[in-house]
Order: sequence, then C-alpha cells, then structure tokens
Amino acid sequence: MFIKLYEENPNQKEIDKIVKVLQDGGLIIYPTDTVYAIGCDALNVRAVEQICKMKGINPEKSNLAIICYDLSNISEYARVDNSTFKIMKKNLPGAFTFILNTTSSLPKIYKNKKTVGIRVPDNNIVRELVRSLGNPILTTSVKDEDEVIEYTTDPELIYEKYHDLVDIVIDGGYGGIEASTVVDCTGNEPEITRQGKGELIL
Repeated sequence: MFIKLYEENPNQKEIDKIVKVLQDGGLIIYPTDTVYAIGCDALNVRAVEQICKMKGINPEKSNLAIICYDLSNISEYARVDNSTFKIMKKNLPGAFTFILNTTSSLPKIYKNKKTVGIRVPDNNIVRELVRSLGNPILTTSVKDEDEVIEYTTDPELIYEKYHDLVDIVIDGGYGGIEASTVVDCTGNEPEITRQGKGELIL
C-alpha cells in the first residue's frame, strides 16, 4: 500500500489505517526529519525480528532505536538521569538518537544489548503514528550505513524497491540524505558517536 500524508496536517483516517497495520504486526516505511526509515510496533517482537532479518541486523550486537512521541514516557523504556533529560529536552524533537540503558518495559530482544536508541523526530507524520499507536515505533534507516542513493529520498522509488517487503510505504515528500546525530548517554558524559544532521546543544 502507498499512502500520501502531509506533515503539516496528517489525515487521521489514514493514520488510523496505518496504526491498524502496525497493531497487526505489519512493517511500514515512513519519513522522519532525517532519512526515510523502516519500522514496526517496537513492542511486537516478531515484527522487530522481521526487520532485523531484512536489514541483516544482529539485535544482540547492534543498537536498536525506537521513536517516542515526546519525552513524557521515555522513562518507561530507558533510564534517564536528570542531566541527560535536560539535554534531551533542549534538543528534541530533533535529528538525534540518544543511546540510553534499557528498562524492563522493553522486550528481551532489546535487553540483550542493554541499550536502546531513543528518537523524537521533528516530523509530525511519524509522531502522530506513535501517538495513535500508543507504543513506540522501531526505527532503522532505509539506506545502508554508508550509502546514499537517490531512491532512498524518493518515496515512489522506495515503494518500487520495498513494496514486496513491507505492508505500507508512506509518501511524506522527499526525504533527506543525512542521518541523525548519535549521542551516547550511558557514560558519565554525553558522547557524540556519530555526527549527523543534528547540532547538539548542551
């Protein structure tokens, strides 16, 4: 399925249709404030495993990342101290992935690595999906790590390539080519482990 949504005002009927697919364990491709991403209900282990298999990700060795609607329920899924919370509050929504220690609310597939990436993208489409779903959405970029190809920015080309592998591709306009900035907050001081689109404010 190929669904067009406008970031300024995502159509709630279409959002509900996509949420139903996520609740049923479906996979979707959607826009963020950086690149297009593949995702599913982050608490549906079978769907998470499917995405890991598709992307060739070993969840025991790779950081999995989830999208939350805002900062209000992040402590359900990750441990956040006061200083980290203040930094996140200054920078989110935005083009960042904050690496934090997991909590017991996340399925075991995340706990093997003991850390999880938290994103709150500056993009209404995916945030509305998360809000309507009531759960975070697993997120992994459509593009491969060091590869920027034209198809990864054009939703129609993404649909051509992926329509057999996912249930829905959302057309939210052209995507970016620069990934999020990754900030590891599991040590004493926040450490930027990948400089991407986001410029961190401390």
